[in-house]
Amino acid sequence: MAHHNTVFSQLLELVPRHEFETLANQHHEGRKLRKMTRWSQFVAMELAQLSGRNSLRDVVSNLSAQTGKLYHLGTALISRSSLARVNEQQPSALFEALFTKLLARCQGRAPRHGFRIKNKLYSLEASTIDLCSSVFPWARFRATKGAVKLHVGLDHDGLLPAFMNITDGKTHDITAARGMRLPKDSTLVVDRGYTDHAWYMTSISSS
Repeated sequence: MAHHNTVFSQLLELVPRHEFETLANQHHEGRKLRKMTRWSQFVAMELAQLSGRNSLRDVVSNLSAQTGKLYHLGTALISRSSLARVNEQQPSALFEALFTKLLARCQGRAPRHGFRIKNKLYSLEASTIDLCSSVFPWARFRATKGAVKLHVGLDHDGLLPAFMNITDGKTHDITAARGMRLPKDSTLVVDRGYTDHAWYMTSISSS
C-alpha cells in the first residue's frame, strides 16, 4: 500500500531535521538521552499544541493510537515519564533558537502588508494564560489561581510573531512593552492598555 503523508508530517517538513539536530546538540544538558530524543519531544509537543491535548497522558495516548504513523514522523512511541523528564530537565532554549531560525526563513518569504502606509507595521497585544497554582506555584496570580502573560508583537508583513516575551501574570502590558525595541521608522498599533505618553515620546525620539 502506498504511503501518503499526513498534514502533520507536511508541517514537520518545515523543520529540516539536520538543522534541528544541530540545535539539539548545542542546547543539551547532562547525559546523553537514552529512551527518547529531543526530536521525539518536539513531535509530541507540537502534536499536543495543534490537536489541543490537555495533559502529557493525553499526548502519549494520542501517539499510542497512531503507532503506524510514528515511523514516518521520525519518532517512536514514548512514555509519559520520559516525556515529563525531558520537558523538565532539558533547556527550552532549543525551541527558542528553532523559533528564531524559522522566523528568519519566513520573513524572507513574507509578503508586504496590504495597508497604504509604507512603514513596517506591528500590532502589540498580551494574553493571560491560566495555570494551576498547585502545579505551577511560581506562577501565582491570585489567591487560588496561577497565570503567565504572553506578550506578542505581530509583524503584519506575513502576520508573523516578531516579538515574544513571557512574564508572570501580574506584569502590566505597558511594563513589558517598554523593554521592546522596534525597527526604526516602524508603526505600532496598540490598545489603551499601553497608554503611556512618556513611552510614546521615548519611542518617537529613538525612531
